[in-house]
Amino acid sequence: MITIKSDREIELMREAGKLVSLTHQYLKPYIKPGITTKELDRLAEDYIRSMGAVPTCKGYEGFPAALCTSVNDTVVHGIPSDYALKKGDIITIDMVIGYKGYQGDAAWTYAVGEISEDKKYLMEHTEKALYEGLKQVKPGNRIGDISHSIEQYAIKHHLGVVKELCGHGIGREMHEDPEVPNYGEAGTGPKLKEGMVICIEPMLNLGTADIYMLEDNWTIKTDDGKPSAHYEHTVLVTKDGYEILTPRLDLES
Repeated sequence: MITIKSDREIELMREAGKLVSLTHQYLKPYIKPGITTKELDRLAEDYIRSMGAVPTCKGYEGFPAALCTSVNDTVVHGIPSDYALKKGDIITIDMVIGYKGYQGDAAWTYAVGEISEDKKYLMEHTEKALYEGLKQVKPGNRIGDISHSIEQYAIKHHLGVVKELCGHGIGREMHEDPEVPNYGEAGTGPKLKEGMVICIEPMLNLGTADIYMLEDNWTIKTDDGKPSAHYEHTVLVTKDGYEILTPRLDLES
């Protein structure tokens, strides 16, 4: 069931989203060669809890950490480990933070030192694909309008669109209705209404769209070993458009 959030719920989700943004901003200076993904996870969890919030991912269906840390050819759900980041890596940090019972969720991909032109291209156009989807967010449009815009942008830029994974509604729970695919037909799917809150999150690959899961039942990688990028915002449908509840503070300062 798709829920319309009340003004009180929206305010709590706005606060949860702000905490997600602050945590990303806090972690950014630490994303350098030599730090392990487990160290990033510890830093994030300590920071989240210091703000009176909770790392929702930790314990979710058995997931062991506060962050998903997905490096290079890992698409999503990378488990923090003793892997030390290397110059030239890219890492997606995906986090969900709960605040007074409501959730905020955002992922974005970071460069570790100087990276290849291919990886720069992948990051640039995956993030731009997210904003192409956002352009379609307004009352009366449909989920398929978002999905179609993302897919068409990705195809135009020769990037693989992961179809097995998608965005979602969000509120009291991390994952609520509706699903928000990154491919599809315009004019299809649930209609957007003021007060809906959704997560839009293109996951695009430099090569094939095909993926596989490791035996840990979490980590998802590209079939061909080429890198993947992932950008996500929590978005409120407003009277005449949208509000990003997880703003990129590093781009606003």
